[in-house]
Amino acid sequence: MAKGENSASPPLITLPAGWTFAALAAGLALGWLLAGTTVIDPVLSVTRPIGNLWLRALQMTIIPLVAALLVMGISGLVATARAGRMARRTLLMFFVVLLGGTLLTALAMPSLLDWLPVPESARMALAGGPSTPQAVPGIGDFIEALIAPNVIAAAAETAMLPLIIFFTLFALAITRLAAEQRDLLIQLFRALAHAMLVIIGWVLRIAPIGVFALALGVAAQSGGGAIAALTHYVALVAAFGLAVMLAAYGVAVGWARLPLLRFARAVFPAQAVALSTQSSLASLPAMLTSCRDLGVRATTADFVLPLAVAIFRATSPAMNLAVAIYVAKLTGTAITPATLAAGVAVAMVTTVGSVSLPGTVTFVTSIGPIALAMGVPVEPLALLVAVEMLPDIMRTVGNVTMDVAVTASVDARVERDPKVEN
Repeated sequence: MAKGENSASPPLITLPAGWTFAALAAGLALGWLLAGTTVIDPVLSVTRPIGNLWLRALQMTIIPLVAALLVMGISGLVATARAGRMARRTLLMFFVVLLGGTLLTALAMPSLLDWLPVPESARMALAGGPSTPQAVPGIGDFIEALIAPNVIAAAAETAMLPLIIFFTLFALAITRLAAEQRDLLIQLFRALAHAMLVIIGWVLRIAPIGVFALALGVAAQSGGGAIAALTHYVALVAAFGLAVMLAAYGVAVGWARLPLLRFARAVFPAQAVALSTQSSLASLPAMLTSCRDLGVRATTADFVLPLAVAIFRATSPAMNLAVAIYVAKLTGTAITPATLAAGVAVAMVTTVGSVSLPGTVTFVTSIGPIALAMGVPVEPLALLVAVEMLPDIMRTVGNVTMDVAVTASVDARVERDPKVEN
């Protein structure tokens, strides 16, 4: 979900995404105009530290927020799985869809970037200069790095993959504790997440300033290359959201046994709401209407759709991994089977912890850990977040389409096996 709010989360102090996008455009335009003039160095001496400070403020909340959201999300998944056969069936379908989209990105995105490479001027714009290939760790080193002997040291080194493994195991361990201890720890991590969200709200409040400062420096160095890079980036990342949305039609036909045109007509009003609001939560009433038009039982729709809005973002792992791979290509970071496997795993796990956050926050908490786990620099994300409002449209429409398709599929399974309802 793109912009909805969760009742368990405090409101974020954010400006409309349009302000950040406008600041990006203004910074690129001014940097382009000042490039090569005598005033550019004094201007950059002021704007560069401002942009770097904003980027660091954005980065400093990643680890504590991801840890808190993982504990909350995984404990919630375990509780849902214990709710009955329909819940387990629904979670299994969620998992299959998410894994399929993520594997598609892992296999297709590197090849797509080889076929449609990032222009060199664009590479220099977003990556800060010509890329230098990074050293490729051996498979033995990669396996050893999965477990950190010191979690505090791993956090200090932003070793994201061992941290995610630790907090995943920690969350599973919490679910085995007595109710009083379990609730206490979950409340602690919920409070931690809320505090981090408040800080992120403060940082995002000044996002136009930070993005303007960063964009000015990028444009001063590369001219129009940044515009070419951002256009190229948006098109490629949105393509994987489109692929997930199209797969939803296949799910409706193959799993739910629905005629293609009937599903397309029924889901179209929900897609229109998603396009206009960029919010899965705001699209929920329209999705319920779509399910009713498809003949889905009210009991199924009332259970599956709210659950899907809360924890199932069908496009997120695929599109988030696409961003990380794109940045890897920008920065010359080696993409190996081991790093791709790490990216797939982290993309799958972190989608559990998105908990209906706004698109800009989801960008930080989901893509940052994937990039760090793959050894990809996160600095380019500071500019990419400014254009997230464009891929975010595709995210929301794709999520809403798949939510309806999976809900109809669960209901079809209930019809074939009534025991699933128990």
